[in-house]
Amino acid sequence: PLRERREDIPKLAVHFIAQSAKRMNRRAPRLTQAALSQLATHTWPGNVRELQNVVERAVILSQGRTLDIHLQPAPSRDSTTPSPSPLTASQVATRQDWRRQEQENIAQALQITKGKIFGPEGAAVLLGMKPTTLASRIKALGIKRR
Repeated sequence: PLRERREDIPKLAVHFIAQSAKRMNRRAPRLTQAALSQLATHTWPGNVRELQNVVERAVILSQGRTLDIHLQPAPSRDSTTPSPSPLTASQVATRQDWRRQEQENIAQALQITKGKIFGPEGAAVLLGMKPTTLASRIKALGIKRR
């Protein structure tokens, strides 16, 4: 497990940043000391693939020259942890919220891929969907391509 090899985290993170940026045909963002510290202190219940996924997601979402890492705390196995309170109506996403989120997600993927949908470096691959499905979602959501 990765939690037993913490000394490898900085090298692996830098490698995964370069790998992800190259695959997306963009400049690799810089790993800040704060982000590195967050990666190093995380409890990493999984393996190296979990780190790769976190870094790849951060590269996809990065908008500047530095990389922001947002890690969720690992779930506690402590039975004394109180159960979550029930959701209120304001905490539940509506159909309109989902549509807006989908529009933003697709628009961001198109921006990263410079409007390219098809091919190995297209937005469809980045989003994990078929290019024809993505094209129909772009049309249905009224998203303008670059």
